[in-house]
Amino acid sequence: MNLNPSTSEPEPDPAYRPSGQPSVLGGLQDYLFSYGTLQLESVQIATFGRLMHGQTDQLPGYRLGQLRITDPMVLATSGQPVHLMVSYSGEAGDVVEGMVFAVSRDELLNADTYEVADYRRERVTLASGLVAWVYVDARGARRPGP
Repeated sequence: MNLNPSTSEPEPDPAYRPSGQPSVLGGLQDYLFSYGTLQLESVQIATFGRLMHGQTDQLPGYRLGQLRITDPMVLATSGQPVHLMVSYSGEAGDVVEGMVFAVSRDELLNADTYEVADYRRERVTLASGLVAWVYVDARGARRPGP
C-alpha cells in the first residue's frame, strides 16, 4: 500500500490519483460516487455550492437499502424522509447504479457534514476502474482490503 505524499493517507488501489494530478472528470483531486440524494441539484448547491457534473458508473458487490432520515437539516436540504443506503454484499450480481463526481478535498468534507452518522465513507473501485469515495451503511460489513 502506498501513501499519498500530499495527505499521508493510504492509497489502497493503484488506480487512485493523488491530489494535484489530473482526473478524468475535470482536474479535481478526488472522486465521489453517488447513488442517492447527492445527485439532487438542491443538495449539490447546499453541500458543494455548485452543480456537479459527472458520469454514470456502477458499484459492484453492493446492494441498496433504505434509511429513514430524522436530522432536520438533512430533511430540509433533500426534502426526502427516506434516503438510499448501500451495504457491501460481495455478491457479483449485486450492482448499484449511480454517478461519479470529481470533487475537491473541501467538497468531500462538506459531504461528510451532510451525511448522517448512519453512513461511513469508504474508498471503493467502481466498474469503470475509477477509485472513489462512497457513503455506505455504517453498521454493515467492510469490504475486504486490497
